[in-house]
Amino acid sequence: MMKRDLITLFFETLKQANPNPRTELEYSSVFELLCAVLLSAQATDVGVNKATKVLFPIANTPEKILALGLEQLEEHIKTIGLYKSKAKHLMQTCEILVKQHNSVVPNQRELLETLPGVGRKTANVILNVAFDQPTMAVDTHIFRVSNRVGLAKGKTPLAVELQLLKRVPANYMQHAHNWLILHGRYICKARAPECKSCQVSAYCDFKEKNLPKKTPATAKRSKL
Repeated sequence: MMKRDLITLFFETLKQANPNPRTELEYSSVFELLCAVLLSAQATDVGVNKATKVLFPIANTPEKILALGLEQLEEHIKTIGLYKSKAKHLMQTCEILVKQHNSVVPNQRELLETLPGVGRKTANVILNVAFDQPTMAVDTHIFRVSNRVGLAKGKTPLAVELQLLKRVPANYMQHAHNWLILHGRYICKARAPECKSCQVSAYCDFKEKNLPKKTPATAKRSKL
């Protein structure tokens, strides 16, 4: 496991490189963010953004989604994986928001998780990105990076989440979720991590780093 002092250096380095990280999902309201995150399960942010660029100008409130109808909603998001089940869940979610929450997305985990298609990860994204709460939404990137670099070890997303909540310094928690996602998406990739260009490799616990091999000459210079 990464030592506490190294965790601070790890996140400070990520902060210096990107002081205000943002989700790559495109949205202009909390409801649009909820829709985008719900649609993003097992899909890329790029793919979701392509669909919502067409959907949101037409329907970007619970009432407008309901007025659009299930068939038209499916037509607008059919390029996204699992679009039929996602469309069904989004319609059901809109009904609940209208009837129970005055069309306002709640800012409490317990209420968010009652919405169809909204699990713990999605709720954490909404709480963190929309309501500035220090939550940790563990997706495949965060799960991989946390285990690989030694930030948090766990066999399940929940186990990793709970470890991260304990180990990430409080002053980095607000943006830690996005830092780790972006790091996993572009640097600490699943199959070929780009350790050569990684700014935090010095603090990483990964034993199979993809770093340049030292030649006898460079090895000799490093000892001087």
